[in-house]
Amino acid sequence: MDSLNDILFKKDFDEPAEITAIKSYVERQYKTRVGVQLQQNSIIIVAKSAALANTLRLKTPQLQEAAATTKKLIFRIGS
Repeated sequence: MDSLNDILFKKDFDEPAEITAIKSYVERQYKTRVGVQLQQNSIIIVAKSAALANTLRLKTPQLQEAAATTKKLIFRIGS
């Protein structure tokens, strides 16, 4: 039986490429950070303001291209 330490040592804690690409795109274009959550069929992007969330919503094709994904992008407002 594996110990907890062995299990955690084998775990890959790196962010998926899609998350990294979206965060980089937003930081490059808008000089701000967003939260990104990856789900099976969608990607949730959490922006700090409604204005930023709406601007990103209009840039959906560019975000999908930057992340090389066809998953549905969902935009939320939060912190």
